[in-house]
Amino acid sequence: MSAQSNTMNGKILVVGGYGNVGRTIAVELGNRFPGRVIAAGRDFRKAQAFALETGMKVLPLELDVFNIRDDFMLPDEVSLVIMCLDLPDTTFTKRCLRQGISYVDISATYGLLSQIELLDAEAREHNATVVLSVGLAPGLTNLLAAHCKSKFERMESADIFVLLGLGEAHGEAAIRWTIENLDSEFDIWDEGMKMRVTSFGEGKQTIFPYGTGARTAYRFNFSDQYVIPRTLKIPSVSTWVCFDSILTTHLFALYRRIGLFSMLRFKPMRELLVRAFKTLHFGSDIFVIKVDAHGTVAGRNAHYECAVSGHGEGRGTAIVTAEVAASLFATSFSPGVYHMEQLFDPNEMISRLKDKGMSIYA
Repeated sequence: MSAQSNTMNGKILVVGGYGNVGRTIAVELGNRFPGRVIAAGRDFRKAQAFALETGMKVLPLELDVFNIRDDFMLPDEVSLVIMCLDLPDTTFTKRCLRQGISYVDISATYGLLSQIELLDAEAREHNATVVLSVGLAPGLTNLLAAHCKSKFERMESADIFVLLGLGEAHGEAAIRWTIENLDSEFDIWDEGMKMRVTSFGEGKQTIFPYGTGARTAYRFNFSDQYVIPRTLKIPSVSTWVCFDSILTTHLFALYRRIGLFSMLRFKPMRELLVRAFKTLHFGSDIFVIKVDAHGTVAGRNAHYECAVSGHGEGRGTAIVTAEVAASLFATSFSPGVYHMEQLFDPNEMISRLKDKGMSIYA
């Protein structure tokens, strides 16, 4: 970290702050910095009602980040923005950086994250720090991969396994992102070479800790597997997903094999599935993130694995984000654009998450 004035003399703006994940982030930060956190969104009545629920530890603001005028400026007191919405481009992000406002983005869409990466020079010019890959996957997955790397002289591969419970009431944005990626093709890095794969097109077995047991997980289009080969210099990285319901996991793999996911290219079918997932909740709210790593120690092949478990994927994302934001708000970091694993010590962050009720296997 280099010298940079911290943001403690300002306020934290949570965009989407009364939404499914944003409200938990706002409450966590509002308890630490009462009166210094702003929940922003298009509906001021919802923002105000939420602020009243917090006893005004969180303040309301009407803000539509999808319709930014040419003369738009954020309030002068804002020194940190947390973006909980998937933006179509970097227009709003650029406005933040040009005002010298630091920025945290919880998006899992690599197309957007890669656009923000290109703003590194602008962030440095205006003395702002941007942190990407914040949440569970990407985010916690990146940190666990960094933790694994510290155990090797050279780390050759990381298989990242994500188990998600279907009993949680997810926000619409998260459901929509998942459904849109069920029929996706994407590139991964395998032994330093790009390889084209498909979501749910290939499965891999693993044994999850905490009594979850053996499961088959399937490839999915998480952005961590694009980022980690660059930031941690690991030649092979793949991310795999399964659900707490074994039957649902296998059905998704079957639908891929027989071509049913191709129907999701039609908007009415996507909308029908979004509504179904918003309405139907079954199973538990558990999540487990596990990294299975291989490399060399003292010239010999070695294996290491670690995992983190908790309840509520949305809450887990919010807790990780709040910890990152609290550090950024109170501490001096170098200006520029970074992914989470490039700025934060994995052991320290994992310890902080343990204090928040997550179970650690490392």
